[in-house]
Amino acid sequence: MKSACAWCAALLLAGVSIVHAQERPYKDGPVVEVTSVKLEDGQFENYMAFLNTTWRKVEEEAKTAGLVLDYHVLAARPHDADDADLYLVVMYPNMAALDDSEAKFDPITAKVTKMNYKEQDEASGKRKSMRTIMGSELLRELMFK
Repeated sequence: MKSACAWCAALLLAGVSIVHAQERPYKDGPVVEVTSVKLEDGQFENYMAFLNTTWRKVEEEAKTAGLVLDYHVLAARPHDADDADLYLVVMYPNMAALDDSEAKFDPITAKVTKMNYKEQDEASGKRKSMRTIMGSELLRELMFK
């Protein structure tokens, strides 16, 4: 009986060692959303004015609410006519911050713009004369332990 218990204990310890040895050397970090924007000719300053007012205020409110860690606007030198001119970068604490994002961000946007979601959608459509959203990508930072 004692040898059976000792054998079980040895197996248990071996299993714990194997699990510990398989621990990854990194952990999940913040999530970054990168949106590619192609500007229409002559619309750079107009779009930057929008970003500096409405977009920036929404991001600041979201940052205050803890939904956003940071945000940036990056200018690019396009290689050809089909490449993005700007990249909008927003860093979230984790993927969970994006769950039910409309419920979290709509009140913030409504507060900043004084518009309901239908009016916000219409305003976004009007900005199409300034830019084309080429796409968006979600990236997760992997942080070494």
